[in-house]
Amino acid sequence: MNRSFSRKLQPVQQAMQPSLLPSMLLLAPLAAAALLALSAPAGASSHREAPFITTSPKVDGTDFYMFRSYESGRDGYVTLIANYQPLQAPYGGPNYFMMDRNALYEIHVDNNGDAKEDLSFQFRFNNTLAAAGQGITLPIGNKNVAIPLVQAGPVVNPGDGTLNVQETFTLTLMRGDRRSGQAQPVTNASGGGATFIKPVDNIGTKTIPNYADYAGRHIFSVNIPGCSQPAKLFVGQRKEAFAVNLGTIFDLVNAPLAVITDPALINAAPNTLDNTNVTSLALEVHRNCLKAGESGDDVIGGWTTASLRQARLLNPNPGAGHQPSEKPGGAWVQVSRLGMPLVNEVVIGLKDKDKFNASAPKGDAQFADYVTHPTLPKLLEIALNIPGTSPTNLPRNDLVTTFLTGIAGVNQPRNVVGSEMLRLNTAIAPVAFAQQNRLGIVGNILAGGSDNAGYPNGRRPKDDVVDISLVAVMGGLCMANGNNNALGFGADCKPSAVPLGATAFRLHDAVDQAVVPLLPGFPYLNTPLPGAR
Repeated sequence: MNRSFSRKLQPVQQAMQPSLLPSMLLLAPLAAAALLALSAPAGASSHREAPFITTSPKVDGTDFYMFRSYESGRDGYVTLIANYQPLQAPYGGPNYFMMDRNALYEIHVDNNGDAKEDLSFQFRFNNTLAAAGQGITLPIGNKNVAIPLVQAGPVVNPGDGTLNVQETFTLTLMRGDRRSGQAQPVTNASGGGATFIKPVDNIGTKTIPNYADYAGRHIFSVNIPGCSQPAKLFVGQRKEAFAVNLGTIFDLVNAPLAVITDPALINAAPNTLDNTNVTSLALEVHRNCLKAGESGDDVIGGWTTASLRQARLLNPNPGAGHQPSEKPGGAWVQVSRLGMPLVNEVVIGLKDKDKFNASAPKGDAQFADYVTHPTLPKLLEIALNIPGTSPTNLPRNDLVTTFLTGIAGVNQPRNVVGSEMLRLNTAIAPVAFAQQNRLGIVGNILAGGSDNAGYPNGRRPKDDVVDISLVAVMGGLCMANGNNNALGFGADCKPSAVPLGATAFRLHDAVDQAVVPLLPGFPYLNTPLPGAR
């Protein structure tokens, strides 16, 4: 870990009472992760978070992970995972959850701190009906009639003839501006093709007896233009990896205060999302290929978007074949955006949620009031009936520092323009899964560990961003900052600004992110749940 940041934490560690250590661990990750503070308790990082996006679930970005790969032998790589299509019921047939062929899905990387994309990985999808658009048929009497399902028998291999619909995708790397920069295709290291097969969703064990093996056949080694090291690529359905007490939180935090402030009950409630799937766009790229050259800044920023065409014409008489009943046209219009988790869900005001989804990091000054004067603390006062407990250090510069710029000495770029995105210091080595602190950097430091690779230094699947956010928004950052400004959040950020006091350290949603089952290597998110067992 950066030594200057470690020195800043020493006064906090020395001043901590042993009895408060468990609760401080909850807040810890926050001290380094205030950007989350901006977020707060909420449901899946960005599921159904804005009015318009609820009408277009296929382009709803739900979670974004960016971390140094901790799979054995892959520590020089960075994994980026963009999730879309929230709350997928495993039994959601007969069409399941194909991606939108008329949409543009992107993962953006800023590698010089100017709040503008330098690299954009652009995914486009296509769906092809079998038999040249006629579909698989069965002889019924003296007629061949098209079947109604996406499969006509067991599926084992990519492109099996029993699949009635084959979903494929392309990946393009755009350098510079995402619309006017230099576009180059990402190609298969085996054969050089630029079209990749996406596995069908986990229909059930009769259709796909071994889904883990089947999905694994869709992990590709790929060549990225300008990168000498082959990357890995996977696009397909995964088990939802985000853990949250979703219904309870949005029902005005319908849980006793005594429960959500007791660290012993950190896993007392069921994970609401445990029975759902999601669609992941996953890349593993060597960290040197994401930086701006060998001497470039080690800190990169990332966020995801999805865009639709500006106009569409609906066809009242769709023709035969697996063709959409709409004709899109016009410029791309961004309708989804996700960097740090939970921001649009519980930080941005309802009137501006669609605007945030259409915005770019370079324009984030327009949303500054939601960070400097957050409403969530007051809402928690009302929901939990604990009046007068909101932090008093307004404007909340403690949140601005970590949320918009990254933390100095940890994940702040050399020359940073304040903006909302997930930031990762690619020079900090990864930590094996078993040793990862679910509460991120600060939680680990206060526990005396050596895990410097967690949130907010990027985000790993194990990082419990909900608990971190709850603690931060109610002043945990100021409690850790102390009277001596140990964390550099400003002289006004001190324990006296936290009416809730040490109780702020104990907040959690009663669901433990660390117990979610994950894979030990790429693509890390677990095999999706089958529609039938």
